Amino acid sequence: MTRIGLISDIHGNRLALDAVLAELEHDDIDHLICLGDVAVGPQPRESIARIRELGCPVLMGNWDAWFLDRPPPPDDEVGIILHEITASWADQVDDDDLEFMRSFAAQYELPLEQDERALFFHGSPTSYDHFIFATTPDEELRRMLGDARAALMIGGHTHLQLHRRFEQTLFFNPGSVGLPFSQWWPDRVLIAPRAEYGVLEHDERGVRVELRRALYDVGALLDLTLESGMPHAEWWVDSWRERASKLYK
Repeated sequence: MTRIGLISDIHGNRLALDAVLAELEHDDIDHLICLGDVAVGPQPRESIARIRELGCPVLMGNWDAWFLDRPPPPDDEVGIILHEITASWADQVDDDDLEFMRSFAAQYELPLEQDERALFFHGSPTSYDHFIFATTPDEELRRMLGDARAALMIGGHTHLQLHRRFEQTLFFNPGSVGLPFSQWWPDRVLIAPRAEYGVLEHDERGVRVELRRALYDVGALLDLTLESGMPHAEWWVDSWRERASKLYK
């Protein structure tokens, strides 16, 4: 049996990444695949360095592409806040970090038994910006997939764990290691105080994917963020605190 660790959307959270990798070390993992969005977060260089050490396939995420080719600031309030925060994180990486990020692939393919295959990407096979949810209509999902089909398709980007069947394909999203969402727009994104990942197993009997959650010291991450001097630090931290207060009050 082959066992593969699935990580996505680290978002510059080295503390969460280390917690997930520590769990995977006890799982006899044969390989690791990262679905992208590595650096954009309060520990950008630390996260890049750890991923580089792993030597695993890494896919290009939308925020990875942002670091490589910064877009102009948007004109809405939240967009401006996110732009200023992200720019402060991008300013921390050096040319060597950026060169490593340029090596990220658009897709990764893995042969399975019985002439099947698994296809990995960030958003969809046609764009790292595509959001695939449980509620995405079949016709919209068909457009996102284009001509790409595989027995197993695994993507990230939404920060929400997902197991969905579409036509003859099983689609999985392992969630986000560093920034898992517990509430989506339009009201306000709230961050869940945990790390999410997955494990893929395959052998001659078939395939199995587990969606997992790990705990780590979220308070240490928030303290680090507040002490970092990044713009809008309180705004960003409040996205975690509001969710935590609802969970543990």
